[in-house]
Amino acid sequence: MDIQIGDKTIGLHHPTYFIADIAANHDGDLERARLLIRLAKEAGADAAKFQNFRAPKIVSDYGFRTMGGQVSHQAKWKKSVFEVYQGASIPFEWTPILKETCDEVGIHYFSSPYDFEAIDMLEPYVPAYKIGSGEIDWLEALERIARLGKPVIIASGAATIGEVQQAVHSILAYNKQLVLMQCNTNYTASPENYDHIHLNVLKTYATLFPQVILGLSDHTHGNATVLGAVTLGARVIERHFTDDNNREGPDHKFALNPEAWAHMVEETRQLERALGSPDKFVAANEKETVIVQRRCLRAARDLRAGETLTREDIDVLRPATPGAILPAQLQSVIGTRLLHDIPAGKELRWTDLGD
Repeated sequence: MDIQIGDKTIGLHHPTYFIADIAANHDGDLERARLLIRLAKEAGADAAKFQNFRAPKIVSDYGFRTMGGQVSHQAKWKKSVFEVYQGASIPFEWTPILKETCDEVGIHYFSSPYDFEAIDMLEPYVPAYKIGSGEIDWLEALERIARLGKPVIIASGAATIGEVQQAVHSILAYNKQLVLMQCNTNYTASPENYDHIHLNVLKTYATLFPQVILGLSDHTHGNATVLGAVTLGARVIERHFTDDNNREGPDHKFALNPEAWAHMVEETRQLERALGSPDKFVAANEKETVIVQRRCLRAARDLRAGETLTREDIDVLRPATPGAILPAQLQSVIGTRLLHDIPAGKELRWTDLGD
């Protein structure tokens, strides 16, 4: 099925929908956030996405401080997890301003909510809800979002197939407009991450959930993952977006800059054109090569009217002159009688032959 997000139709037979996840790359500056919206639009994004979380409602300072050290991508953070989330949070008051900026430049405004108040606050402003991978087993929140009736996009990083099934069915019970994204939640930007993307999971999702639209939420730097996902049927792509990978902040290192983003969109649009039709036929631009690359039956010597054709009298050569007898019909030609003279090299036609 197709779903509608704003003025865009999302589905297998429609252009890939690109979400630029600005996330924390605003660096606490509203004007930077607005600049990144404009840059994302210029780079070909369909949506600019933020994240509405407040540190006390998403992380436990006590919990992270007593873990014995920060792990994964958080190990490189110079501040505590709580402090990083506190610094990266977006004031609710920014929401109407960001939405207005998106409207001005012609890009959809998204934000992922991470608490009930954020879910309710965003409802008048977003055309769809994006749910991050970390929320996949918080069924209470998933159902609250699904009941709002807007399209739901959920990432499935760091989850088992059982957890994905539970989340999908919880959402579909209230809302059939669902995009399910394969995702790997290692944010280190390491080249080794390619070994853990597992795009073939999209095949599993297509089999298990034929009623949902597929997508990819990705944090690598190249385009291989995106192009592979689109080939496998994904039609929603989410990647982090920044203007400078060298800026300080939790999301800049693994984000795409405007040039890289535009290149990704360009290559995807080329791929979409190349995917084309599942039917096999002679394409419009290769009809002439059917003549110059194919063969037809030709006289191997000067032939005289009344002769009975043998295999030695026939050459199979290019070009396949229109109207000539084709190689697959060779056996039907052997043993027929010529009705008139045929010079060596000339194509044979059925009108040249009799019983």
